[in-house]
Amino acid sequence: VQLQASGGGLVQAGGSLRLSCAASGRIFSSHSMAWFRQAPGEEREFVSSIAWGDGRTKYADSVKARFSISRNKAENTLYLQMNSLKPEDTAVYYCARGRDYVCYADACYTIWGQGTLVTVSS
Repeated sequence: VQLQASGGGLVQAGGSLRLSCAASGRIFSSHSMAWFRQAPGEEREFVSSIAWGDGRTKYADSVKARFSISRNKAENTLYLQMNSLKPEDTAVYYCARGRDYVCYADACYTIWGQGTLVTVSS
């Protein structure tokens, strides 16, 4: 399976973006999918995850109530709706596939997309 993230860009603070992550192969109900991000000079951090089968979700405290993760099982596509964006959300956003949606560590995810850059201007 390969993951292709898209949808990043430049947006003003308070704006919205929707990221997509298309999987080349099937994602099974036993899998989880997640979004991570890495800001310049920072370590990669967990943003949100979803259990592919039943849709249960997790969010980092920093994005709760502003971001929403979802998936289209028929199209093997993961989404991240980002609202009320802040300059501190500026980062490269990565999608990843794992097996445990409650795991926040990037070591729990074995397949990664190439990343898409989100830049939020103040």
